Amino acid sequence: MKKIFLFLSFGFLSVTTFVDAQKGTAKPVNTTDLKADQLGAFNFRNIGPALTSGRISDIAVHPTNSNLWYVTAAAGGIWKTTNHGTTFSPIFDNYGSFSIACVELAPSNANTIWIGTGENNNQRSASYGDGVYKSIDEGKSFTKMGLDKSEHIGNIIIHPTNENILWVAAYGPLWSEGGERGVYKSVDGGKTWTNTLQISKNTGISEISIDPKNS
Repeated sequence: MKKIFLFLSFGFLSVTTFVDAQKGTAKPVNTTDLKADQLGAFNFRNIGPALTSGRISDIAVHPTNSNLWYVTAAAGGIWKTTNHGTTFSPIFDNYGSFSIACVELAPSNANTIWIGTGENNNQRSASYGDGVYKSIDEGKSFTKMGLDKSEHIGNIIIHPTNENILWVAAYGPLWSEGGERGVYKSVDGGKTWTNTLQISKNTGISEISIDPKNS
């Protein structure tokens, strides 16, 4: 007679059964009951991140203070450390998007921080954002600066000597046409934007770079 053996384990609980392949019946061989008082000494602990929200999308380190970092999560906001990563504090929980693509510090003024929302790793579980944000006080507060329909920001480039000039690479919606796509440039610190590169209603830009010798 053909037998199939199935072994299950969970914590201290183990159950062994065998299934009669011909009759399709399961017979318990040995069981151990788990009582509530046996779990009293155990506490939940973090062993992750092991979920999709654990994806780190970008990191920016202050140019003159190596203890100060900004870390963005694809589906978990923005985190700041002032002690070289010993502890982190969330600084974007009260704003419009939990999905963050990138963080950029102005080279000429590290107090100015630009944030692009909407994960920039195109995949099934990518969450969308609501444009770009700016902080002028090291992340203590943020102001939305437009491109609300971009949904996914690829990256942000800030002029090396003039923080009011910057370029934004925008994907646009991942699964539909339209939205704000291409390269957007601002010369007034994000108050207004010009779409300087537009390819089509279905084509976005994932990344742009600047020539360090000729901005």
